[in-house]
Amino acid sequence: MKFTRIAPHPCLGKLIECYWMMQSDDRSPRIEKIIPDGFTELIFNYKDVYKAKTDGEWHLQEPNLLAGQISRFFYLENTGVTGSFAVKLRPSALTQLFNIRMDLYLDKIVDLDTFPDPHLSTMKTKILPFVNEKDLKQKLDHYFIALSHKASKNPLEEALDLLFTSHGMASVKELTARAKLSERQLERLFKEYIGLPPKYYARIIRFNYIFQLIRSNNSTWAEIVYQSGYYDQSHFIRDFKAFTGEDPSAYYFEEKNMANFFLNR
Repeated sequence: MKFTRIAPHPCLGKLIECYWMMQSDDRSPRIEKIIPDGFTELIFNYKDVYKAKTDGEWHLQEPNLLAGQISRFFYLENTGVTGSFAVKLRPSALTQLFNIRMDLYLDKIVDLDTFPDPHLSTMKTKILPFVNEKDLKQKLDHYFIALSHKASKNPLEEALDLLFTSHGMASVKELTARAKLSERQLERLFKEYIGLPPKYYARIIRFNYIFQLIRSNNSTWAEIVYQSGYYDQSHFIRDFKAFTGEDPSAYYFEEKNMANFFLNR
């Protein structure tokens, strides 16, 4: 599997985290685990589609998808040749761009072509086909730059900035102070714009930081537990298992798979 991350135009930084591509001519079935990373996505499978196991059963996915926030891991399996690209959006971008209530799409991956908003349902016609990575980037940049002029203001911008710069370790009190909101207002806006409560979302961002720490140095597990803000190792292991289904000592951080590609930003 070839994984490619593509940086969007700098003016899109507050709306788009990155574009990515996956390509493989291997038709052999391979099950991949997807782990929460705090971002939403618009996904386009221009070759064979995937199957997803999100509720104990396998379901065939549609070619073009909107993926909301996920609170737990799930599985994907290819049905043939892989050719996919996606727009990984900043946490509140789907609401800002398309006025979508994100709590309605928590742990859901839905058919993009069925949305009443023509910007979503016809997006594929503006981008497909493309010639190469450069052409894809140009088409995506052009589309989203035009769309960004209609984006609504993000009332959670200050709170999210603090959440990411603190690697998920900022308290709700600190978030409310930074955003100049009451705790009740913060909860309501997180539900609408993110789809998850601020405490739970902070857990996901802090969990993601573990992967950055492991990549950046040769720290011991005890040092990583401390640097990522966990009270003790048991708390750290409990969170890691909740998001991955695995013990951290048994997890293959260097394996070239979807989960590590998405988490190793």
